[in-house]
Amino acid sequence: MENTSRYVVNALGKGGETYYTLCKDKQELQTWIHNNREKLVMDELIIKDKKQSLFSKWFGLKKLY
Repeated sequence: MENTSRYVVNALGKGGETYYTLCKDKQELQTWIHNNREKLVMDELIIKDKKQSLFSKWFGLKKLY
């Protein structure tokens, strides 16, 4: 079974919780962040784009939220 998600989200909650979720597109990602913003430590939010080009990974050219 193929996984069709594009974004992988790792986040730390204000109470020490760890959040891990998969989002299939940017709109779903932004909705998830908006719905959980009050529970998250935004400095500890890590978002990985599985379809990001190698050039962008090397030079850090990404801003997802």
